[in-house]
Amino acid sequence: MMLTAFNPSLEEKIIIASLQDVDSDEKANRIRELYTSDCDDALWQAANLNRVAPIVGHALMDTFGSDNIPARWVNVHRDNCACLAAYLTELDFVASILAKEGILLVALKNGGIARGIYPCPGCCPMGDIDVLVNKADFRRAHHILQENGFIFDFRSPLEEVTLHYAEHSGGAEYHKTLPGGYKLWFELQWRPVAGRWIRPDQEPSTVYLMENTVSIPGTLVRLLGPEHNLLQVSLHTAKHSFIRAPGFRLHLDVDRIVRRQPINWEGFLSHVIRLQAKTPVYFSLAIPKMFFDSPIPNYVLNSLRPPLWKEKVITRWLRKAGFFNPDEKKFGRLGYVLFTILLYDDLKGLYRAIFPDSTWMYRRYGAGSISRHYFRRLKDLIFRRLST
Repeated sequence: MMLTAFNPSLEEKIIIASLQDVDSDEKANRIRELYTSDCDDALWQAANLNRVAPIVGHALMDTFGSDNIPARWVNVHRDNCACLAAYLTELDFVASILAKEGILLVALKNGGIARGIYPCPGCCPMGDIDVLVNKADFRRAHHILQENGFIFDFRSPLEEVTLHYAEHSGGAEYHKTLPGGYKLWFELQWRPVAGRWIRPDQEPSTVYLMENTVSIPGTLVRLLGPEHNLLQVSLHTAKHSFIRAPGFRLHLDVDRIVRRQPINWEGFLSHVIRLQAKTPVYFSLAIPKMFFDSPIPNYVLNSLRPPLWKEKVITRWLRKAGFFNPDEKKFGRLGYVLFTILLYDDLKGLYRAIFPDSTWMYRRYGAGSISRHYFRRLKDLIFRRLST
């Protein structure tokens, strides 16, 4: 990946070293080389801006010992451990009550990684938990959540708080206050990757994914199979344009999966190629390989690499917008649309994303004029966003 001009600050270098999922003297020596008490305030600010303070805190504790670093690093890691313990306990509870009704629940993204892959919950900061159920089970699961204290709501005021809308858009959001005062946002999805720019035919089949899940010891929560899990987080990272909030932290999902789950790379490539998602997945893999030296074979990247002109344009755009500070505005509205267009492998795929077939359109927008529905879809794609 052509990011040789990327020049991280001292604080960003420490963050990168701290986030590497390796337990080695080399990592500790790198942190010792970079970190001094003089940079602690700037590092604390940068780590919090990039939502990785608990992970940096753990790395500093491992390197210097808890008694030899400012207490705020120890505290932020401890507090996130407590928060995640509450989140994961509730996740287990939801999986158990759904299982009684014959509903299978799969934890997605960071929630699945925290529950079944990564050993330290304190190093899995997250703002919500996303889960997947079969579409046929969605309505029942919705009512079961409401019966157990979850309040149906959306964080974005642009969303319609109706079950009809949730069923057609791909999922619903809920919140619940847990013991300890922790507020959990819970996303119930039947689409594995919900997003307006995701083509209907570009998503893996939920039924197929659910039939190929794997168990997690000690819980009824399940994970996607390793290749599907990697594909799902790769598409999710691309959905966030690789740099929009929560930003840099997103790239840990790919890194942790490829380090801690056995990946059948040939099978993974076949899934990506079949879904015509080579360009977005390429960058979702190349970025963590660049920053964290993630163990992704070069032949996999070469098989997914987009045309040179496209790689250059996207890389320059990412470098200019910046990988850190996710709350900064990364794109204007037009820029966001153009950047998203570049992530399609070809014009045919872009056309199908903008103009899905009439069956999908009627299912999404209901009865009425198909031309009016397509106009509404164009408006949704361009304008239905709070900020970029």
